[in-house]
Amino acid sequence: MITFFTSPIGLGHATRDIAIAEELKTDILFASGEGASILIARKGFKALDVYKPEGFIVESGQLQHVFKWLLQYYLYYKKCKKIAKEILEKRNGLIISDEDFASIAVAKKMGQRRVLITDITESHFTTGLASVIEKKMNKSMHNIMQTCDCVIIPELGDDRDNIRYVGPIVRRASADRNTLRKRFCFEKNTILVSGGGTDAGKYLVQKAIEVHRQLQSKLDSELIIVSGPSLKLPDSPEYRNLGFVNNMHDLTYAADLVISLAGRSTMDESMAYGTPGIFIPIKNHFEQEQNAARFGFTYEDIFRLEHLIKEKIGCRSNAADMKGAARAAKIISMLV
Repeated sequence: MITFFTSPIGLGHATRDIAIAEELKTDILFASGEGASILIARKGFKALDVYKPEGFIVESGQLQHVFKWLLQYYLYYKKCKKIAKEILEKRNGLIISDEDFASIAVAKKMGQRRVLITDITESHFTTGLASVIEKKMNKSMHNIMQTCDCVIIPELGDDRDNIRYVGPIVRRASADRNTLRKRFCFEKNTILVSGGGTDAGKYLVQKAIEVHRQLQSKLDSELIIVSGPSLKLPDSPEYRNLGFVNNMHDLTYAADLVISLAGRSTMDESMAYGTPGIFIPIKNHFEQEQNAARFGFTYEDIFRLEHLIKEKIGCRSNAADMKGAARAAKIISMLV
């Protein structure tokens, strides 16, 4: 029996947890919230919709009022501990947490085995006096990590202590690329734009629509938008909006270019399937800025979209290692 707590902040945690769960092939109960719970349930897993996270305040693609969000997140963490306790009082077996540190803290007190999945080991949202609070939260995070039976990091690296590096965790494509293009009716140069799991990507989506309007005839291209569960867009002949989808990885594989925020899972899926991408981080969001830097992008690249689209579209690369989910599942299976 496995209880899998998935952070509902965005959809990236849910997509990689689905990839692991499909490899495990065992009884799993997920606990998450909002769009993440819907996505997990659509894949046929049991999922409790119990978390209501505090959203980032993003204006024109820039993170605002970070200290206020940090305080709200701390209150949210305390609520999550109560929710996790209610769930775990009825469940035995292994606890897996994808960056839901509240469930790990509760499981520790209850003496249950714990696996943490994370690609960050500390946060750097604040500066000045506010950073004092964040440093205390980071110290608590480190203590939680040290007490876990295993910490799985979806990157390539050298194992140490209880930390296991498994490489990128991505979902398996449901068909080959040509089959997928026919399935999705992708006939022109296809630019796929992802709004992400929240409305934080609205600014990027609007910029992509604006730029594509100027480029469409030159590239003989079509714009496909995945607006996600939160972003609302009007109908328009300028693009095809697929809304909230279950198969972003298949769409990524089939596309000729992906434009998205610098969320880890979308970037990993783009790399895994060899599809070129333009990844624009939310300004002042340390994690996204670090992710984007790995691919050579910054927030300011949003003002260079026209040049970047012409440069990147169709420049496919070789597929990368896609065995992270299987490696993670093998590690977890040894602890069940």
